[in-house]
Formats: sequence, structure tokens, C-alpha cells
Amino acid sequence: MNIYKSLNEIITYIEENLEQDINYSKMAQIMTTNEYTMKKVFQLLTNIPISEYIRNRKLSNAGFDLYKNNEKIIDVAIKYHYDNPTSFSRAFEKFHGIKPSNVKSNPNKLKLFPKLEFEENINEISNNMEYSIVELEEKILYGKGIKTAYSTIQKDAPNFFSKMRKKYFSKYGEIDYGIVMYEERFESNQFEYWIAYEKEVEDFEKILIPKSKWLKFVIKSQEPLDIQKVSRAFYEKFITSSKFKLRPLPELEYYYDNITEFLIPIED
Repeated sequence: MNIYKSLNEIITYIEENLEQDINYSKMAQIMTTNEYTMKKVFQLLTNIPISEYIRNRKLSNAGFDLYKNNEKIIDVAIKYHYDNPTSFSRAFEKFHGIKPSNVKSNPNKLKLFPKLEFEENINEISNNMEYSIVELEEKILYGKGIKTAYSTIQKDAPNFFSKMRKKYFSKYGEIDYGIVMYEERFESNQFEYWIAYEKEVEDFEKILIPKSKWLKFVIKSQEPLDIQKVSRAFYEKFITSSKFKLRPLPELEYYYDNITEFLIPIED
């Protein structure tokens, strides 16, 4: 399946339903996966959560409606499914920087959030990714973490890892795991990156990793760029070409002997 063709179909569906109820299950069907996986792939390939994309498109169109179509604020609020004019006005001002009531006098302040479009004929990433399916029992780890975001995690994660390794290596040895946690299941752009030990470490938080099946990819490196390359290839090609569906659990990176095991939780 061409993931970018699917994304264009999802964008078309959103555009056709900005004034209707947008069905996440329908968009997941377009991508032939579950809602969690669809949201995750959308965010990682577009750099924006799908809920935020939809909200921005609605508010962008709302500015046009108020200025060009002379629609009333309450009518525009109802059109784009806001509970009341107050919540709409608050969201509108946050997005455009002006109140809806001031659109006519300050039209140059309005912002346009354009519709996304994807090139469908880009070179496909090879799907010759060797993997195995493993089932891991419930695991307790001990870790420390930082908040980060999609735009900064590629720098934040290795910097934090190096800082923690320098601080704790002499006492506890090599770090066992890197963990990527996602807030609100891809309704947010906020991530957390954690390092963790299997042994109990003083002042570290206990992390419970539930029993699950995992896709395991073995990366013969612990360099951040090598790990990031495999991660992107996984979401851009592998998961959309397979029948696996993701579980809303953290991603794990298990480190040993200059090897990284990239572990993705999947449904049974």
C-alpha cells in the first residue's frame, strides 16, 4: 500500500467533512489499520497530530467565512461543531491572534492553514526489514525521563541519554532501555523520552511495562541516527504494508553489546 496515497485520501475525507462529524474509524479504514495506528502514522509523517490538523483547518476556514461570507459568529461556531460561541471565540483568537468580532476591521491578521498534499510517486522505502515477534512477560523497569516534542526528540533523546549515562554509569553500569512514551494517544505533540534500568535504582521511578507481544527489529548500532532511520522506515512503510496493529504502549529500545533492539507493541 502506498502510504502517501492513503494520506491524500484521508485529507480529502477531512476536507469533505469539516462541517460534519469526522469519523476516526473511517479514516483508519482508509489506511486499513486501527485508529491508534492511523493517528500515530499520521502524526509521525506530517509532524502534526490529526486532531490538531482538523482543528486548524476548521479555524482557517472559519476566518474566511466571517470575513468573506459575512456569517454570524454563532452560526460559524455551530457549523464547525463548537459547543458554544465562547469556546469558538477562544479557539479562534488563539489561532488567528484576533477575536472573531474584529475580523472585519483587521482582515490582514487572519492566518491560513493550508490543506496538506502528498507526492504519491516518491521512491518507496524497502520493506525488506527483518523482524521477529516476541512475547514478553510483564516487566518492571526503573527510569528517569524528560518531556520533549516531535520536532525536538531527535536531539533531546540522545542528549538526555548521554547526560544520564555519564551520571550513573560508574554506579549502575550501562543503561538497559530507552523508552518513548506518547501523551493522549497522538492527540498531542508532546512526547516523553526515558532511560531505564532493569535493576532498581535509587530515586528512579518505577515503570510497569505490561505483558504484550512485540515486533522486534535488531539494529546493529546504538547510534541515534541509525535508530531514527529504522523507526521512520517502520512507520512510513512497514506498518502500513503489514496487517499488524499497534497497542497504546511505549516503544522500547533495548541496548546491549552495541546492538539496539527496537520493540513495537502489537495487538494479539
